[in-house]
Amino acid sequence: MQVTVKLFATLRTNRFKVKVLDYSSGTTILDVARDLDIPKEELALTLVNGISVEVDHEIRDGDTLSLFPPVGGG
Repeated sequence: MQVTVKLFATLRTNRFKVKVLDYSSGTTILDVARDLDIPKEELALTLVNGISVEVDHEIRDGDTLSLFPPVGGG
């Protein structure tokens, strides 16, 4: 199945901004993060098709997955 993955802020470093990737049925957001070498601790917000979901959410064909790191600042 094909999933559009969008990375934001520091998660883009040495990766990409947007990419369509192939995954098998039953793949979770955490599986995608592991595949991209993104530690779970670096995921502050995960969206599927614009809706906030947990990292154990199973993605489906055609989904758009957006991954955000924690935001710092003052």
